[in-house]
Amino acid sequence: MNSANSPPPSGTPTPSPEATAAETGDQFETVLKELDMARGEVTDLKDKFLRAKAEVDNIRRRAELDVTAAHKFAVERFASEIIAVRDSLELARTVELSGDPHVVEKMHEGLELTLKLLDGIFSKFGITLIDPRGEKFDPSKHQAISTLESAETPVNHVVNVVQKGYLLHDRLLRPAMVVVAREKSAAAPSTGA
Repeated sequence: MNSANSPPPSGTPTPSPEATAAETGDQFETVLKELDMARGEVTDLKDKFLRAKAEVDNIRRRAELDVTAAHKFAVERFASEIIAVRDSLELARTVELSGDPHVVEKMHEGLELTLKLLDGIFSKFGITLIDPRGEKFDPSKHQAISTLESAETPVNHVVNVVQKGYLLHDRLLRPAMVVVAREKSAAAPSTGA
């Protein structure tokens, strides 16, 4: 016996075909309304997503422009300060050196003031001079260009500074070029005849 074709159990009212069609129509309209609501939500969420994506892209582009500008103009403050040093040196170049001791003395005074100005700028920007004369040789800050026997300077200490070095905060800009004291070599044995 096929249960699919069997009549409903007794006592259960059977819906009329009109009622079944109306109920199916109501369900269909409910599904259509839900579908329209879901489509509206999808459209709204898609719009929000596209706006958020555009905002992130804008932020990324602005950040890239800011980084580019920061790299390009990072030395602007330093450059504006160092211009005064160049002006001072250019002014010194215009002085006529007639051999007059007074003029030479003024020139030296001007050079001293220019060096002080430059040292002040270096200090403002965290640039430190490395002048290690008499200090122990430090390969992280010094570059030995030669060695020399010295009675006055201990072994592995700097005898002479050929070129001063510089640090930018804690980073080495240029090592100091130095001559380092070495041990005295043993005297050649004398040959007796």
